[in-house]
Amino acid sequence: MSTTQALINVLKAELKTAGITYAALARELDLAESSIKRMFAKGDMPLTRIDDICRVLKTDFAELSRQVAASKTLRRELTMEQEAAVVADPKLLLCAICVLSQWTMEQIVATYTVSEAEAIARFAQLDRLGVIELRPMNRYRLQLDKTFRWRPDGPVMQYFRQRVVGDYYSGGFDGEGELLMLVHGQIGRSLAALFNERLQRVAQDFAQQHLADQKLPPDQKRPYTLMIGMRSWLFAAFRDLKREPNEPAPAGFAVRQFVGGRRSS
Repeated sequence: MSTTQALINVLKAELKTAGITYAALARELDLAESSIKRMFAKGDMPLTRIDDICRVLKTDFAELSRQVAASKTLRRELTMEQEAAVVADPKLLLCAICVLSQWTMEQIVATYTVSEAEAIARFAQLDRLGVIELRPMNRYRLQLDKTFRWRPDGPVMQYFRQRVVGDYYSGGFDGEGELLMLVHGQIGRSLAALFNERLQRVAQDFAQQHLADQKLPPDQKRPYTLMIGMRSWLFAAFRDLKREPNEPAPAGFAVRQFVGGRRSS
């Protein structure tokens, strides 16, 4: 939701609380009721008109601004329908992924075959979805919480599983600055959340470094994609070999160790 729409919503709520109808407001402002309804429906009113409404409400713009700030909640996820709309348009998905990393519109247009008009249209759609708050000069503010993630079984992650994961892991991970690790183990349940927080901080550090390095010349930068995952899971081939919880070890099984180069049992 844009700041303008949030302000309109606050004004509507204040009018309702004060028991002031559109008809009563129209009389106070010496306007037709239809004009008042049109202003609120389109969200199009000059600051002087907002000041007039504040006078009727016996409040001021500063107080409205505080209420707007308090009413805005950052999104932690999109709805299934919204995610479906994102993946239905490859250029919208591209812009969504880029704004999550704080790319400017100029960077997107310069890097990909997306025209400025196409980018503006996608940014406007992301504004309607509540992903960004679009501002003048095609700037924006991200409206997502730090804990935002695509729905685990939603359309976007399904898209990545089907079209991205195979391509990503097909590489050798042996290039400059590349790394692939698989660590398996068992840890206390309470510690899993702490590891997730650490991994989220790593992702945030990566995103912040991306922003810090924007001024570097192109020959000093390379595109990298950081993929982080953690789940309670066991490789299928290992699951087939796993003993049942109460299954005894084979008879005659003994622990053996090597001592001084010789094996003892």
